[in-house]
Amino acid sequence: MPILARYILRTVFAYTALVLAVLLVLGGLFLFVNEQDDIGTGGYTATQAMTYVFFNLPNFACQLLPVAALIGALLGLGNLARGSELVVMRASGITTVRFCVWLALAGLILAVLMAGVGEFVAPPLEKYGRQLKVFSMYSEFSFAGSRGAWVRDGDAIISVEQQSAEARFGGVQIFRFGPGRVLLAAGRAESASVDDGSGWRLENYSETRFTGDGTEARKEPSEEHRSALSPDFLGLAVVEPQAMGLRDLVAYVEHLRHNGLDSSRFEIVLWSRTARFVALMLVLMLALPFSLGPMRSTGQGARTIVGILIGVGFVLMSQTLENSGQIMGLSPVLTGWLPTALLGALTLTMLVRTR
Repeated sequence: MPILARYILRTVFAYTALVLAVLLVLGGLFLFVNEQDDIGTGGYTATQAMTYVFFNLPNFACQLLPVAALIGALLGLGNLARGSELVVMRASGITTVRFCVWLALAGLILAVLMAGVGEFVAPPLEKYGRQLKVFSMYSEFSFAGSRGAWVRDGDAIISVEQQSAEARFGGVQIFRFGPGRVLLAAGRAESASVDDGSGWRLENYSETRFTGDGTEARKEPSEEHRSALSPDFLGLAVVEPQAMGLRDLVAYVEHLRHNGLDSSRFEIVLWSRTARFVALMLVLMLALPFSLGPMRSTGQGARTIVGILIGVGFVLMSQTLENSGQIMGLSPVLTGWLPTALLGALTLTMLVRTR
């Protein structure tokens, strides 16, 4: 890699890290303020609230990285332009296309880093933080605070109300259906434990079978039930899709499709997450026209403000489409890629003007 390429990448990475650190501090403060109403409930203390916020920061960083990269690139390239370093580079034969290749490489490195954090770091930490919070507030807790999980497993629908340990659940209901979606049986267990092989042991199990002549009831101290659902997979049923890793999203979308359920909400997040990787390369290239194009003569503050407006607009459009795309009946692919496509069009237009 040329020395100039390493120099530009190092500059962009340094300013991006600085901006991301500032955004994470502000975001962490905002999250901590939101936790004030829960502090004091049960054994949930301010220290545990800070721990909960800390475990949510990696997921927050993945969402803010495109904005941080845009602002960081604007600051870094702006400083190079102010010192006439970019002008000297262009005079030495470095073309706009070469600059774009280097910046795209920087975006690719950041995208790989974001993918690693979003896949292997953020989901387990967010899950642990959520468990830490709710276990501290309640002796037995509902998956999502005030609601349980409803999951379809083949011809059965399983409802889980509470979780008291990683693989132990309470208030388990199983509804079995036959052809034509006819309800065959409804059962309830006071508690259930799940082994590594997804074998369920239902305790104090009561079941009512519906027959053509009436109903049949039975009670068992314990009942074995085989299911494809594991404790980790049950957690996916109540976790917001934005907090899932790509593998979890793909697995859950396939599960919903296999069971004939609506998967559009999770598909939208999946495509949005994929498009965000491309957006990282685009936002870095978008910073180049601000340093070499018509806006190079404007002040650093003006360029930064314009960059912040573009970044905030991109995030707001992405979040709005993710939350309302399913309601409006839009295609998940269109919903996920539309903000990035518009960002790409803006980047291409400004780069053409720069040449």
